[in-house]
Amino acid sequence: MKIENTKAQMRKGVLEYCILSILKDEYAYVAEILRTLKDAKMLVVEGTIYPLLTRLKNAGLLNYRWEESTSGPPRKYYGLTETGKLFLKELNTTWSELQNAVNLVTSTKTTKK
Repeated sequence: MKIENTKAQMRKGVLEYCILSILKDEYAYVAEILRTLKDAKMLVVEGTIYPLLTRLKNAGLLNYRWEESTSGPPRKYYGLTETGKLFLKELNTTWSELQNAVNLVTSTKTTKK
């Protein structure tokens, strides 16, 4: 088993949560989302993010608006819908519970039988 495959699967598992979190306070376009993920050391390519954004939009969690750009064509800015905000709130709780469980399991020194 290759460690890189496992790392990639772990990143994919939290990517949706990270994107929703990035958009929790304001709209952003894809380059801004990618830059935020890259700054956090979550390397994602455009080919991965566009289908995910479309899926989140189709699920009613995101919407978008077009804005003119001074440096090229109009940009599509994504933001959370009210449903997306509620979904993110649930994910925050789930993430906290999961983080606590994983920390507990991985910090245990002995296994009880």
